[in-house]
Amino acid sequence: MVKEATLGAGCFWCIEACYKELKGVIDVYPGYAGGKALNPTYEQVCGGNTGHAEVARVKYDDALISFDELLEVFWFVHDPTQLNRQGNDIGTQYRSVIFYHDEAQRIAAETIKQQLTDREVWEMQIVTLIEPINNFYKAEDYHVNYFELHPENMYCQSVVRPKVEKFKKVFSERLK
Repeated sequence: MVKEATLGAGCFWCIEACYKELKGVIDVYPGYAGGKALNPTYEQVCGGNTGHAEVARVKYDDALISFDELLEVFWFVHDPTQLNRQGNDIGTQYRSVIFYHDEAQRIAAETIKQQLTDREVWEMQIVTLIEPINNFYKAEDYHVNYFELHPENMYCQSVVRPKVEKFKKVFSERLK
């Protein structure tokens, strides 16, 4: 059965580039979720006043990859202890957030977050929000496959590429 997950882990270029490589993932597209502005633009979201987070909407076949497995990647590809930021990307639009689509996703997200907290995987407290999906707007077309299409971009070179390379090493057996 095809399902959807909506995850915010900083810049959507990073997480899109990782998730699209996983077996069982059908499609990934960057977007904005969790804010109040209708049909926001990238510039508006980057301004930090819309309430939206940069997210990746992941369409996946749950017979091939589970929501828990998607969350395993989520926790790996970003630092969930940084409040409203990822590295030099600062603002609520870069917050760590899981937007659940149903009760099963909410329970899974809360359970795994608690397990990671109990195991003290990170020295700092996990600040990842777990919220119901209330809206989602696809990002502009030029953001789709951004890392793949713009590998020469300095942000892609210094931020996205190292994350993707590390992800591919750790999750090599799960790649398409």
